[in-house]
Amino acid sequence: MLNYQPAFSQEKFVKVGNWVDENLQHLGGNAVMLIYNNGKIVYEYAASNQNNAAQKGKRKRLRKSLRTGKEHDANSKILIASCSKWLSAALVMTFIDEGKLKLTDSIGKFLPVMTQNGKGNITIAECLSHTTGIAAGGFSRNKEFASANSTGEVMGFIAQMPMEAEHGTLFHYSSIGLQIAAAVIEKITGNTFQNLFAERIAQKCNMKNTDWGNKKIALPAGGARSTANDYMNFLVMILHKGNFSGVQVLSSNSVQLMQQNYTEGKIVKDSPAGSLKWGYGLGEWIMASSPNENPSVSSPGLFGSYPWVDNEKGYAALLFTFNF
Repeated sequence: MLNYQPAFSQEKFVKVGNWVDENLQHLGGNAVMLIYNNGKIVYEYAASNQNNAAQKGKRKRLRKSLRTGKEHDANSKILIASCSKWLSAALVMTFIDEGKLKLTDSIGKFLPVMTQNGKGNITIAECLSHTTGIAAGGFSRNKEFASANSTGEVMGFIAQMPMEAEHGTLFHYSSIGLQIAAAVIEKITGNTFQNLFAERIAQKCNMKNTDWGNKKIALPAGGARSTANDYMNFLVMILHKGNFSGVQVLSSNSVQLMQQNYTEGKIVKDSPAGSLKWGYGLGEWIMASSPNENPSVSSPGLFGSYPWVDNEKGYAALLFTFNF
């Protein structure tokens, strides 16, 4: 889409709106597009087709339950699927900044059950970059996690899952690593993942309408609910090297660490369609690199939402939609 557009002329904005309109049916009948550049939102467009067939039945009821029955706009709260990964990785990096955690720390240091099951040497960096070597299950695993009574119960499930490769050698895009990382920061603090996110990311980035649902166990790899305006605040923070409205949410070093490619030279076991040419950092895809090491980064979600930051050209953009 806009990833490599050299400038933001009105002509290009018209093209963006036309593209959204033309593809609205494939976007679930609702879509919001935001573009941020030079300290402000330079483009906002919302489109809705309430008669779209994709809004019928169960999917329509689910959307209305999250959007209070209103048409889609920049304040509509929706499930964002894997866009959640970026948020969760950023939360973990706040502990790196404070020295309470290192990317090289092994998970067995915090979660003895992993050591007992031969997984204790997996590192935090490997958890955030999908290189744990654990044979991940499908969506049914997420349902198991969400219905568990405690984080300890979830870690028990994961600890008994088979290994498919030596940790750090294979990339398998899944929810496992981030679920482990969430358990680690809960263990360090004695607080819940949901509360930690609210305190360390959401409040500092003015993300008042972002949460992880009402289950006991949050799904850090895909369970967040957010609005386009909220998520844009997060992207602005990333674009500005961890700073949002004068508040340093993440260090610039942590933002840079997140944007390094951790999959180079590794076997790719499973990767979403369209991402095979990309690298993967910590909770985000490395879409393209520039000569100045200012990559374009993203974390698209299964339901169609697509956030990205182009560090080279200095803008953040977001397509927010729910097509399920």
